[in-house]
Amino acid sequence: MRRGAWLLIGLVAVIALISGAVGGTQTPDAAPAAVPTASAGSSAPMDAAPEATPQPTPEPTSQPTRTPSAAPTASADSALALLETLPIKGRAPKTGYERAQFGPRWKDVDRNGCDTRNDVLAAQLTDITRRGRCVVLSGTLHDPYSGSTIAFVRGQSTSQLVQIDHVVALSDAWQKGAQALAPEQRTAFANDPLNLLAVDGSANASKRDGDAATWLPKTKGFRCAYVARQVAVKAAYDLWVTQAEHDAIARILATCPAQPAPAR
Repeated sequence: MRRGAWLLIGLVAVIALISGAVGGTQTPDAAPAAVPTASAGSSAPMDAAPEATPQPTPEPTSQPTRTPSAAPTASADSALALLETLPIKGRAPKTGYERAQFGPRWKDVDRNGCDTRNDVLAAQLTDITRRGRCVVLSGTLHDPYSGSTIAFVRGQSTSQLVQIDHVVALSDAWQKGAQALAPEQRTAFANDPLNLLAVDGSANASKRDGDAATWLPKTKGFRCAYVARQVAVKAAYDLWVTQAEHDAIARILATCPAQPAPAR
């Protein structure tokens, strides 16, 4: 056999050996992915549910701001508004005060032929009887200070049951500006119907010369009208109030801010 043929046979054999060796080598399969197992004592399921996506916390809804109720306001013609025009000063000395400083008692200032006391009784009592044109002999008083009803009978021992009160007492006026008034102005003050009320005699006696800081009518429903009248009188005669008096009147009128100041 030729040398070339042998070489060819030998080459084929070598190739066969190499092919066998290569074909017999196996590449190990990749290990399967590990399956997670629950740890001892864990109660979590093998296939845990996906965690929930956290939701944003809603912002609190803002509440409307409540505006406090406005304080009661006084109209321009109210007693509360007029009060704020009165000067506030201390009480002057009572030195020199006498009833006579305010003229004759119950003068006929309106010149109607009747004195002021009888004019007031006739105007403020009901069911009156008279002697002549002026003198009131009897009547019925619905007392604004006590709320009681009083039968008035003129007489030495009975007339005092109904008295005519100066709403702003003469002594109080003297200590709060009336000293500077002319004598005829003080006489007008003492007889001015704006400053006069027919009232229960005992209530008038208890009041004496007190102002609103020291005395008020027993009937609470009349207090607004009472202090409004005091304000009107003091404004009409250029008198002043003390701080305590101003504050007492203001507290009462704050409950009735529309209370009018009575006209003269």
